[in-house]
Amino acid sequence: MMAFSGGMDSTGLLMHLIANDYTVHTLSYDYGQKHKIELDRAKANIEYLVDNDIQVSHKIVDLQSAMSVFHSALTTEDYEIPEGHYEEEQMKQTVVPNRNAIFASILYGYALSIALKEDQEVKIALGVHSGDHAIYPDCRPEFYEALENAFQVGNWDSEKVSFYLPYIDGDKETILRDSEQSLNKLQLDFDTVFSNTNTSYNPDEQGRSSGTSGADVERILAFHAIGKVDPVTYVKPWPEVLEDAINTENKHKEKI
Repeated sequence: MMAFSGGMDSTGLLMHLIANDYTVHTLSYDYGQKHKIELDRAKANIEYLVDNDIQVSHKIVDLQSAMSVFHSALTTEDYEIPEGHYEEEQMKQTVVPNRNAIFASILYGYALSIALKEDQEVKIALGVHSGDHAIYPDCRPEFYEALENAFQVGNWDSEKVSFYLPYIDGDKETILRDSEQSLNKLQLDFDTVFSNTNTSYNPDEQGRSSGTSGADVERILAFHAIGKVDPVTYVKPWPEVLEDAINTENKHKEKI
């Protein structure tokens, strides 16, 4: 059982689970995010897996009404997406209040339902990683430890469900390197899979990634670290996007 946003992290996690012979159920969330193209990318990868005889359950949960009352740069109109390094203070504007608690709660209910129905243990897998810890408090290990404890206290048969966070001490580079191994094992194409993802918080109307949001910068640097060109389409050519990301990283280092 996993949250599948259609982003790079959850896509890497999905390939990891399949490569390790898990039966996978995925949930995507439509919560009114401006970068809703990520849901289309999630569907595209599910279709790619089906075309390669890999069956994965995929459901999209509509949370638009409930989360329309939240205030965040990711969901609120006329609230600009901040640009710059992903660890800088202004990136807190991209936090959606209590988002991961809500997502995890729905996942837990679904996982426990499957566990009871099929009389088996279920793991909830999430692609959270250390690159998110500075800005997103709901991606930190202590949050999931507390959340798992609360869910265990609040549910019968909770011993059947546990969290699985394979990247919690890693980063986006860790995810990409793990994905290479998983995709080689599955004999799937790395570029096809990751072209069917979206990490950008502010893609343009054509779905091209901006390269300027904090999430973009983190992704670009991760691809550069493993010596690959990111197969997703950016508004500018890859050499320019990469140069901008490196400059953003260097400026951030000068500040700290």
